[in-house]
Amino acid sequence: MKKILLQTTITYAKDDWSIERFSMITGFLSAIQDESGGKLFHITARDRENLASGDDRVLSKLDESDFDELWLFGVDAGGGLGPLDCAAISRFRERGGAVLTSRDHQDLGISFCTLGGLGAANHFHSKNPESDPARRVADDTGTPAILWPNYHSGNNGDFQRVELPTPAHPIMRNVGNPSGYIEFLPAHPHEGAISVPPAERSHARVAALGRSTTTGHPFNIAIAFDRNGRGRAVVDSSFHHFLDYNLDPHTGCPSFVTEPTGSGMLENSQALTDTKAYIENIARWLVE
Repeated sequence: MKKILLQTTITYAKDDWSIERFSMITGFLSAIQDESGGKLFHITARDRENLASGDDRVLSKLDESDFDELWLFGVDAGGGLGPLDCAAISRFRERGGAVLTSRDHQDLGISFCTLGGLGAANHFHSKNPESDPARRVADDTGTPAILWPNYHSGNNGDFQRVELPTPAHPIMRNVGNPSGYIEFLPAHPHEGAISVPPAERSHARVAALGRSTTTGHPFNIAIAFDRNGRGRAVVDSSFHHFLDYNLDPHTGCPSFVTEPTGSGMLENSQALTDTKAYIENIARWLVE
């Protein structure tokens, strides 16, 4: 049985995006079966626990653990990873450990900048902005306090139609659809910005794109990194693709979230099926 660590970059806070708000994907991953009908993954879900050094109790020794995958949700606006954490995550990948990172708008998840290779795939407001200056403007204008990058793919609780580069990447397959591919994922009013780092182009590529509902601008949703002597990785543009709130707004959200919600994910069964396929595909592909 493979072991997956689901972790946020903040210590527990009831009125924030703590790990308890990712309970649905924890259940999805736990239910995945191997060919004999047994459980394929054992899931550990936790928030950050800081040591006196400021590093996390588990992440700072991740390379010494028996985890096979790290799913890291960047819900911090700074200080979400310590130097020992970053070093251990790098060693974890060097020993073959697989990583998914997912952040959000503006500077949420900015601690990812300290992750070698994967950090360069993430563009923030304060660090490593998108290379095209024309992209350094607000895409979502409904929440002026949130600065760029903030690509608007729809309301929380609704779905977005995704676009796939050719050939389609394995994490975007869904044989249950006539097309054979994932067509929908949860929407969010202000997704983050990601791209393939120039130094990684020989073994990383865009797996899925979204398109802004306000400007029509395309933006990257997922980037897949093949092994190249290390563990595989996926960089995702928004942790809202995985949140209970975006799958079912009735589960609630922190008090600072004020945008209107939709009901598309509840009304369109394919949207939920596609999202579950995306989650399962990532988990399987990372350790293939």
